Amino acid sequence: MIKKTSIIVGVIPARGGSKGILRKNIKPLNGKPLIVYTIESALASGVINKLIVSTDDDEIAQVCNSYKKVLVYKRPRELSTDTSSTEAALINACEQLSSLENIKADYVLTLEPTSPFRSAETIQKTVELLLKPNIDSVVGVTEVTSVLGRIDGDVFSHIFPNQPRRRQDRKALYQESSTIYGTSMQVLRDKKLVIGDFPAPMIVPKKEALDINDEFDFQLVESVMKFKATIK
Repeated sequence: MIKKTSIIVGVIPARGGSKGILRKNIKPLNGKPLIVYTIESALASGVINKLIVSTDDDEIAQVCNSYKKVLVYKRPRELSTDTSSTEAALINACEQLSSLENIKADYVLTLEPTSPFRSAETIQKTVELLLKPNIDSVVGVTEVTSVLGRIDGDVFSHIFPNQPRRRQDRKALYQESSTIYGTSMQVLRDKKLVIGDFPAPMIVPKKEALDINDEFDFQLVESVMKFKATIK
């Protein structure tokens, strides 16, 4: 049960610069700007008290300003470089919320705009986990059943030796997904990290974990969307 007294803030960090895809965050994906998918699922979740887009870009701000329930905060230039941390942008957004709206966040959800399949249900479940006792953060993860290894020189060696050859017989592993993070404001402020000392895993469905970093990812996601539309 979500506590009514807890202030849940969703932050969409959206810089204008992008090395992999030019103007990625507002590039049309199957008919609408990429960032819009994240805005729509966040608003549909019904568990976010305030949704903020943190950006340094006027065009991104213009797209997001069309949503009345979205706050668009300009990010300082020093927090908008290739080496700037996401955590710094989150803290800046929450500081602006406090100073401009007199609203202090208790928990922060990091919603990268590059995960267009993230569902409202996943956001809801993340908040439910985040509000459990003795949990200070939530990290999105996806299941992996691959046989993993490393290469030293010309030699390949398994990280986990003697794994079954059949995928169905392997014990599942989990890898961090950038689909969603949930963090208590205290952890974010004190540690400058989105993952605290007591993180709960949010297992994200494989499709929702699709993340757009380059042109191949973009074309893949768009193809999935178009195929999905044909089978409705």
